[in-house]
Amino acid sequence: MTHLESSFSIDVWEPAEGDALAEPEGRGPATGRALIRKTYSGPLAGTAVAELLTTQGEGGAAYLAQERVVGEIDGRAGSFVLQHGAAGGDGQEMRQWAFVVAGSGTGGLTGLAGTGIIAHELLTLDYELP
Repeated sequence: MTHLESSFSIDVWEPAEGDALAEPEGRGPATGRALIRKTYSGPLAGTAVAELLTTQGEGGAAYLAQERVVGEIDGRAGSFVLQHGAAGGDGQEMRQWAFVVAGSGTGGLTGLAGTGIIAHELLTLDYELP
């Protein structure tokens, strides 16, 4: 396994039309969707487009995302899909996770496998490349 830490910036955040921004009366926490575009720098250099689902209420929040990353790792160019999420709330530990979707690697990143977390504009990933 190789360990990498790559920072990223969120360049575009486009909420889907009709997303609830506040908790609907009597229906529980608000849910939403967004399209985001990111730029990675560091050992993973490239760009990504992600679809994001969110839930946010007074007692907790969660998100789930899939993003296609196009870039370079260890001088190998290609793309892959990263799935990640987090959840937590009152009296619960925050749980964060990320993994490379099996079989999603292309080009020089074919066969990429790995797990990690995304938090505070940083991707931490333990990965293997054949």
